[in-house]
Amino acid sequence: MQSTRMWVAAAFAVAVMGSASAATALAKNQPAAVDLGAAENIGGQSQISVTVSLKLRNTDQMESLLQAVYTAGGPSYRKFLTAQEFVAKFGPTAATIARVTQHFQKAGLHVAQITGTHLSVSGSAAAMQAEFGVQLHAFEVAPTATTAGYRFRSPMGAVQIASDIADAVQSVDGLDTRPHFRPHLAHSMLAQSNGRLLDLPAAATPNAANQPGSLTVTDFAKHYDVNPLYHAGLDGKGVTIGIVTLASFTPSDAYAYWQALGLNVKSNRIHEVQIDGGSGPVSDAGGSLETTLDVEQSGGLSPGSKVVVYEAPNTNQGFIDAFAKAIDSNTADTISCSWGQWEFFDLAAQGNVVTDPVTGTQTSSLRAEGDLLFQAALQGQSFYVAAGDAGAYDDTDFFTPPSWPVPKGSVVLSVDDPAAQQWVTTMGGTTLAYPLTFAISATQNLTINIPTEQAWGWDYLIPLCTDLGFDPLSCGIYPGGGGGGVSAYVPLPFYQFGIAGIRSTAFGQTQLDYSQTPPAVVGTLPGGFPGRNVPDLSLNSDPYTGYQVYYTDDKDVFSIQTGWGGTSFAAPQFNGVTALYNQALGHRVGLINFALYDLARFGAAYNQFEAPLRDIKEGDNWYFNAHQGYDQATGLGVPDVANLLKALY
Repeated sequence: MQSTRMWVAAAFAVAVMGSASAATALAKNQPAAVDLGAAENIGGQSQISVTVSLKLRNTDQMESLLQAVYTAGGPSYRKFLTAQEFVAKFGPTAATIARVTQHFQKAGLHVAQITGTHLSVSGSAAAMQAEFGVQLHAFEVAPTATTAGYRFRSPMGAVQIASDIADAVQSVDGLDTRPHFRPHLAHSMLAQSNGRLLDLPAAATPNAANQPGSLTVTDFAKHYDVNPLYHAGLDGKGVTIGIVTLASFTPSDAYAYWQALGLNVKSNRIHEVQIDGGSGPVSDAGGSLETTLDVEQSGGLSPGSKVVVYEAPNTNQGFIDAFAKAIDSNTADTISCSWGQWEFFDLAAQGNVVTDPVTGTQTSSLRAEGDLLFQAALQGQSFYVAAGDAGAYDDTDFFTPPSWPVPKGSVVLSVDDPAAQQWVTTMGGTTLAYPLTFAISATQNLTINIPTEQAWGWDYLIPLCTDLGFDPLSCGIYPGGGGGGVSAYVPLPFYQFGIAGIRSTAFGQTQLDYSQTPPAVVGTLPGGFPGRNVPDLSLNSDPYTGYQVYYTDDKDVFSIQTGWGGTSFAAPQFNGVTALYNQALGHRVGLINFALYDLARFGAAYNQFEAPLRDIKEGDNWYFNAHQGYDQATGLGVPDVANLLKALY
């Protein structure tokens, strides 16, 4: 069998962008940082803890076992591993762990094993700098009108790993502590425009059919055919849902939401697990609404399930540690995560890439995530992630085009991580069929009719922006839409082999930084690379046909907010649906991708009685068009939940 674990070499040129790394310098929502000097000279920065992810062994056997576990009728079908069995088969040996531990201890560092494949290494800033061959600087970001100021540290240069342990280390996370990841949610307000959606949706009443823009899980259940499962007595009882998140929330919001919809839930169903001390108090700017909607949506669709929220700080280390906890504990049967960043930064950013000084080989947290998700798939844990809300141009959350039309190199075709990972189900976005009427002026309205559910791309709003006197960029609609495309670094997984519509990466994709004159090269992506194609499935994610959220903000004010969307809804929604599937089947579904692509491969996905999937053939995500079969705008389409359950038996 052809291996899909051959990751592309570091075929990019990373420009040094000032004092902080490229990943931290250009995020749209992150103001410029001021270099305060050496980290050990700044109060509170002297002691540092990092997570060292160790490489797996026997990796040549992993994909064969995974394929056997997901091949119906085979002797190993659905014989999922425990976490202990996974480590015994594929984790580093005791001798390797001892060798790495002793190396760090000789460097004056403290070492503690936190999972079978992860070590916590701590010590002084001086010892860390000497060990990893970098200078650590502290940076300060000034407060803005909407965000508080904060400090972080970042390494000046690439992290080096000693030659005597380089063969064992996959990534080092924690040297860079700036918030990297963003939640994949969006609101229906058009930036800088006067366009107003008429008949703005109001908060729902129990059991009511709500307008798009104010939908609830009960509306979702009607549209995607979940109700037959409820009528059969399924509610997710006995199944545990996991949420991996980087922001805190107010649990009473979720209970209020479920109560308003008349759902029968236990009063103690939510369990919070704080990773690395958690993410602090509720923060509007920090993404607390994301965590809130994740819990409300997944738990609302599966009201009988337990919900475990794995909450970590918004850092590379926090992200890895949260994944490790959720997977190594093996408590959650199905998990979702609605956070991410452009995959380039998880492979190329300073602070989470380690370099073997002898061979020059680089490894990174992108690969460390992949190892963890491989473990989850072998344990039978389903894992759903949001594809992103920047259409085919995930990099625009970091690089804002300077003008319209968009100059060459100001954006590149790009996808999100962890959406680009092989062993997750990546959820894209659609827009529901609905006539949207906007007020252009006191006397002029514009109606945009969406005749059928289509790929979510806000280019359908161009007529509105034109009438308001804006181009798509200044109007705020570009490149809003469901994330999708081809990974430039994660290889095509074997379950996508032979699927019509699968693509390789485009040529000529060089990212420029237009904040400098002349524009500086940030990186060149490999063209023609047979990478992971995303998304896999899609669900309604357009804020204009979106949802309501019960939310208590960071000023402790409760409100019922409408007009929310983003693929961050799709991931927890199918997380909740999978809990119903697990209950119905009496066991874990695991990574559903194998079953989904087999349906497409053998012609059983569409156009038949009780078809499990509905093909989306209209719309686009600003580059990729939805069409018959698989496409990078909506994946395999949208599910008919009840019919898909029948196909899984």
